[in-house]
Amino acid sequence: MKKGIFICHCGTNISERVNVEHLKSVLESEGYLVRDHLFLCSQDAKQLILNFQDEVDGFVIAACSSENHENYFSSFIRKPFVIINLREQCSWPHADRKHATKKAEDLIRAGINKLPYIKKPKTVKTKMEESVAVIGGGIAGITASIELAKLGYRVYIIEKSPSIGGKLLKFDKIYPLNDCASCVISSLISEVSAAENIQIHVYTEVEEVSGYPGNFRLRLRRKQTYVDWEKCTGCGKCIDACPDRAKVPSEFDDGLTFRKAMYIYSPFAYPKKAVHDPEACVNCGKKKIGTRRMLRSGKEYQTPCEKACPTGAIDRSKNWNPEGEIFEIRAGSILLAMGYEVMSKNSFPEFPSHLPNVVTGIQMERILSPTGPTGGELLVPETLRKPEAISFISCVGSRDERYHTYCSKVCCMYMLKQARLIKERNPEIDVFIHYIDIRAPGRDLEEYYTLARKLGIKILRGRVGNVEPLNNGKLRILGFDSDTGDPVEYTADMVVLATAVELRESERDVARKMKLDIDSSGFVKEKHPKLQTFETSIDGIYLAGCVQGPKDVTETVLQAKSAALSVSSFLGKGEREINIETFIDVEKCTGCGMCIISCPFRAITAENDIPEINPISCRNCGICYSVCPVKAVDMATHGKAIEKELEGLKA
Repeated sequence: MKKGIFICHCGTNISERVNVEHLKSVLESEGYLVRDHLFLCSQDAKQLILNFQDEVDGFVIAACSSENHENYFSSFIRKPFVIINLREQCSWPHADRKHATKKAEDLIRAGINKLPYIKKPKTVKTKMEESVAVIGGGIAGITASIELAKLGYRVYIIEKSPSIGGKLLKFDKIYPLNDCASCVISSLISEVSAAENIQIHVYTEVEEVSGYPGNFRLRLRRKQTYVDWEKCTGCGKCIDACPDRAKVPSEFDDGLTFRKAMYIYSPFAYPKKAVHDPEACVNCGKKKIGTRRMLRSGKEYQTPCEKACPTGAIDRSKNWNPEGEIFEIRAGSILLAMGYEVMSKNSFPEFPSHLPNVVTGIQMERILSPTGPTGGELLVPETLRKPEAISFISCVGSRDERYHTYCSKVCCMYMLKQARLIKERNPEIDVFIHYIDIRAPGRDLEEYYTLARKLGIKILRGRVGNVEPLNNGKLRILGFDSDTGDPVEYTADMVVLATAVELRESERDVARKMKLDIDSSGFVKEKHPKLQTFETSIDGIYLAGCVQGPKDVTETVLQAKSAALSVSSFLGKGEREINIETFIDVEKCTGCGMCIISCPFRAITAENDIPEINPISCRNCGICYSVCPVKAVDMATHGKAIEKELEGLKA
C-alpha cells in the first residue's frame, strides 16, 4: 500500500515547535511520498492533495485536530485517510522542539500503521421528520421558533413555566438604547402565538429523549394546573377569592412579593391562564383536590375559587393526577434554548443576604419595572421609602475560584443600566458601583459607560470587603479604591449584588438526557468553540442563548437566528445519510449477548441468537467492539484500525 504523507505547518502553530523538514527527510528516506504546506486547509493545498490522489492508496494528514477539518478533507479525499494531530498533541503542549518533533514522528508512524486497516463505511438513508422541538420559551426559543416557522417547519415550543417570555418579561429596559424590554418581547410573543405551525406547550418538562438525528422522540410531562385552561379566561377572579393565608414567594418577582395558591404567572403571561399550586393551597373548608364535600342542605360545598370562577374552569372534586399528563412528540431536530439563572444572594455568607435591603440584580430589575412590586417607583424593600444611597457590587460569584472562574459578561452593563435609570429618575440619590474591571466591549457600550460617569455615578475600582447592617436599618459599606489607594467607607440604604449567571441543574439534566456534554463552567458544551458554536456533539441538536454561556440580548437573538438556519440546513434535504461503521461477523459470533447488554443506545438486537445492529440507532461508540470476547465485532475506522495504531505507537 503506497502512502502519501502531508504535513501542515499551520502557519507557525506547528512548525514553531515541530521540525517539519526533519520529518520530511526521515519519512522520504523510507520511501513514503511526503509533502508539506503552510496551510493544508487552503485551496491550493487541496489541489496539491488531489494531484496525488491517483498515485497513492491512502493519506496521512499530519495537521491539527480532526474536529476542525475532518469533514473538509473527507469532502474531496476519495482514498482512506488518517488525521494526525500535531498541533494540539505536539506543538502546543511541548516547549522542547526536539521532544515535540520526536512525538510527531511517533504519531505519524502510528497513523501509517493504522491506514491499511481502515475500511469504507456503508451508508443508509433515512427520512427525517420536518419538525423541530425548541426547549425553552425565552427570547432565544421564541426568536428561533419564528425563524423556523417562516421556513415552513412545524415547531414545538416546550417551556417549563406557565408562560413563555423568559427573563425579558421581568425587565424594564434593555441596554444600550434603554428601549422597552416588554415592547420587544411582547411583540415576539404576539408573533409566535399567531403562527399556525407553532405549538406552544407551557408548564411542560422533558422526561425522556430517544431516537436518533432526524427522528427524535421526546416524552413530555405537562404539569397539572388544576384549572381547565379550555374554559379559563384569565379574568383573575379566582385569585381575588383565594385567601391571603395561601401565599408563597412569587417566582416572577424573585421573592420580593408573594403570590397566592391561585395565580397567573405575570401581568403579560401567555397564555394568560390561572394555575393552582396545591403545595400553597390551604384547602378551604377542608376540601382537598379530588374530593367532594356535601353540606347538610344536600348541596356540594364549593371553595372560594370554585365559587368565583364565572366559567366553571375550577372543579376541585375531579380526581386530578398530580403527575400531570404524559405525551410524546416527534422532531427531526432539537434546539436547546433553556436560558439561565442568577445565583441566589443566599449563596454568599460574606454579605448579609438575609436582609431584604440586599438584593440581586434580577430583583432590582423587578423593583425598577412598572410591572414590579412598587410599580416602577424606587423604594427600599424593608421600609418602602425612597433610598438616599445605593451600592452595586460586581462579580459576586463570577471570577471567583470559590464559585465560578468565568466572567458572567452581562453584569457590568446591567449594573450601569440600573444605575443610570436610578440616577436619571432620581438625581438626588447617591449611586456607587464597585468593580474589578468594567467590561463594556462592542458598539455603543463604552459610550454608555462614559455617560454613566457623567451622570455622577461613583464608579470605584476595588472589591468590597464587608457589608455591615446598622441599627438604623442602613448598611455600612467597607471597601477599597485601588485607583487612589484609599479605603472606602459609607452608608447605603440598599445593596445590589451582581450575582453570577449560571445554568440550572435541572437544565443540565435535560442536556444529559440527550447525552450532551457539560463543560467545566457548567454550561452545555458546543461542538467547537469557534467554528461550531451552536452545534453540539450530536447531529441535529443545537444551542441558542445562555444555555451555552452568558450572553446579552443582542448575542442571544443573533445565535438563535443562526441556529435556526443550521436546523433548516440539517432538515432541508428531507433525508439523512448515515454511515454504518460497525459490523458483526455472524460466523465468529458465539451468541453470548455481551454486545446487546453493553450497548447504551439499544442498537443491537438478536433473533435466533444472531445479533443484528440497527444502523439508525447505532452511534459507533465502539463499546460492543471492546466487550466482544471473540472479536466478532469490527469497525470501519475504529476497532482493529485503532489497535494497529496503538501497536505502531508502541513500536
